[in-house]
Amino acid sequence: MSGEAVHRPVYVAGDGALLDVAETIARDWAALGVRGSFLARNIDSGEQLGFDVDALIPLASVVKVPLALVVLDRVAAGELDPARPVTVDPAASSVGPTGLAAFRHPATVAVGDLLFLMLSVSDNAAADALLDLVPVAEVDARLRAWGCEGIRVRHRLNHMYECAAGAAGDDFSLALELAVRDERAGRHTIATLDSAHANAGTAAGLVELLRRVWQDDISEPHVTAELRRLMGHQVFTHRLASELRADSLRFSGKTGTFLHLRHEIGVVEADSGDRIALAALTRADRRAGQAPDIDLAIGFGAREAFEALRD
Repeated sequence: MSGEAVHRPVYVAGDGALLDVAETIARDWAALGVRGSFLARNIDSGEQLGFDVDALIPLASVVKVPLALVVLDRVAAGELDPARPVTVDPAASSVGPTGLAAFRHPATVAVGDLLFLMLSVSDNAAADALLDLVPVAEVDARLRAWGCEGIRVRHRLNHMYECAAGAAGDDFSLALELAVRDERAGRHTIATLDSAHANAGTAAGLVELLRRVWQDDISEPHVTAELRRLMGHQVFTHRLASELRADSLRFSGKTGTFLHLRHEIGVVEADSGDRIALAALTRADRRAGQAPDIDLAIGFGAREAFEALRD
């Protein structure tokens, strides 16, 4: 990024051909002024490619995937009823452009439907309503007990916006400027952009979580099956899935977007049986609320990785 020494990614790849793909993706991102982490892994063979996979990065809404897993585990244990009604009042709920967060009047929704809203349309109010039932500390502790390395849950979703407002008031453009400036300087005026204080994760940790979910290697099989089903309902297809649209492919994922962060994790499954888990975590060096070129670069990388890792 501008104003810094040239960043040299640390690559992981099973062979020279996979390394070539990883290097191409990193160059494409760098040409757009993007730094980040990328990892793609064949769930069944273990072959993988990527770069900077152990860098801890604030997750934004990607954190909703591990949150959903813990909530579903509580449901499976009989500690939480999926039919339990929860009333969300927009006047006191979380900021966000979708779902209950965008409502103007109080609404009562079942726990199971809060999960659906959180993962399908990335509803922040639904996520924080679930965190009222399963607190942040319990979510993080459960992930630790499962051995989920490289993922930390530290705060509610609305805390991101509270920290941004604390630094920039109601001026979202200023908050974005601060985020980009601080990224270059290696410091963080907005606390939830600091990996030491934010909900944060690594590409390696997130891909390993996806592998465990898709191989029923965490919690219980009916829990992981339900999480896969819910992730398959995500309505946003402009990043990882943008170059993977075909009748023979199925994509299940979760985006995360906040200021200069544009992320997505997910799994693409082919009728041939190939299953590739992906994590793309990016930080842009520009003040842009919309960056379709970055989204498309994420999608191009996903397609190249998928093709390279197919058996």
